[in-house]
Amino acid sequence: MLKFPVCAAIAVVIGFTGTATAEDAAELAKEGVPAYRLCTACHSLQPGIHLSGPSLADLWGKKAASIESYGRYTEGLKKADIVWGADTLNAWLANPQAIVPGTTMTFRGVEKKETRMSLIAFLRQAMAEGGSAKVVKDGLISHDSAEGQIPPDLSSVGENQRIKEIRHCRDAYYVTTADGAEFPFWETNVRIKTDTSARGPQKGEPVLLRSGMAGDRVTVVFSSLAEISLLVAEKC
Repeated sequence: MLKFPVCAAIAVVIGFTGTATAEDAAELAKEGVPAYRLCTACHSLQPGIHLSGPSLADLWGKKAASIESYGRYTEGLKKADIVWGADTLNAWLANPQAIVPGTTMTFRGVEKKETRMSLIAFLRQAMAEGGSAKVVKDGLISHDSAEGQIPPDLSSVGENQRIKEIRHCRDAYYVTTADGAEFPFWETNVRIKTDTSARGPQKGEPVLLRSGMAGDRVTVVFSSLAEISLLVAEKC
């Protein structure tokens, strides 16, 4: 098992030694909320909701790379034998690459010890069993923040977003939506993605998402990889 020096300051303030008050721990956790907001781009506190990174729900005291429903752990993290607690998080948040070289967590680390202390105080509450509901109930973060920056629910969208036909001709994709409208898009402005989750598109009905200042850049989201070849045709 990897060895980490215990951060004594964190242990005392959060209450691992038993000398700090609950009020101290709560205040420090509150101070960690602004730092945690940066984590929501890649992580959710809701069980089973995985974004770029795995859900942080119920992970305090658990082994790293142990969530079976998340399949994108690096081999390095799987072999690291890390158990998430104050000392391991302190080292990880300071410099993830130093702990697991080659980690795909694109995060340069938190340089200030005080910021790490407050963030870990928050995570100790949020990552505990049932912690997500508790930090929301206590008013530390909103329900939306606990979910993280989860993609939009595409399972129920309007006719102007549900795609009925996609054809490719020369340098363009022609997209016909359920309301009968057809739109031409330059092929390099079209992104094709899949969302296989329960919040993804209905089977056989890919979804059109517009972006860009003029709405001329779009993402077409399919419910599965197989649908792409079935629903996109070369036709002029």
